[in-house]
Amino acid sequence: ATELAYRWQQVAPKLPKDLFIRLQPEPINNGGNNKTVRVSFIGHFLGQADGLLRLMNVSFPELGLTRNDCLEMSWVQSTLYWAGFSNGSSIDVLLNRVAVDRVFAKEKSDYYKAVIPKQGLETLWQVLMDIENIYVQMNPYGGRMEEISDSETAFAHRAGNLFKVLYGIQWSESEGGVNATARFVELSRRLYNAMAPYASSNPREAFINYRDLDIGSNESDETDFEDAKEYGAKYFLNNFIRLADVKAKIDPKNFFKNEQSIPPLPSH
Repeated sequence: ATELAYRWQQVAPKLPKDLFIRLQPEPINNGGNNKTVRVSFIGHFLGQADGLLRLMNVSFPELGLTRNDCLEMSWVQSTLYWAGFSNGSSIDVLLNRVAVDRVFAKEKSDYYKAVIPKQGLETLWQVLMDIENIYVQMNPYGGRMEEISDSETAFAHRAGNLFKVLYGIQWSESEGGVNATARFVELSRRLYNAMAPYASSNPREAFINYRDLDIGSNESDETDFEDAKEYGAKYFLNNFIRLADVKAKIDPKNFFKNEQSIPPLPSH
């Protein structure tokens, strides 16, 4: 697992724009203290299987991809696959907007600008095995993401990032529901803290779609600007001040707000 994961970091961000390969390590308990980590590679290629095999044989032969590993489908069918539905499911399931089970979750994120050394990967594996019921998704950047300037849109995580990582943990009512929140949130923080030496820093960048109040929040009704800069810099980097300036023009009284909203830029 370690060798393939290490190689993936070097290859995935440099692949052509029509190929995306996610790395997904997960802890496996084979009974007793017999624990290990399984690393899965989930890809999405805009083309046919034969073209993918030719590309992989050149770019990532260590993975040993074969024709039997590939599924050809339409774009809309691929959305079902990524959502966890079995291959061949009807697209009508997309019309079902009712959640079957109530699930609680905590998610955190990181950006990596340098390859995680093998020792760092071993640290990740060990924490995963210790916690067990936590998941990690490592998504490569590069490609089109790298071609867009970090100031062109509010989203600033562009060139220089090798990949983004999601650390997630879920639990159900049977595992304690809302009363178990503190315990599971602490487990997510444990993994996040363990990976600090390898992640981006000053600031430690974060993905806004994975809302994380641990990186800073504003509990007041006024959205204090100094408090907001703490999480704003992690989500938006240098674009935070520009966004606050827009907020001052569009919503100067800060009517629309939440724990991590952008406040109006103070007047000088």
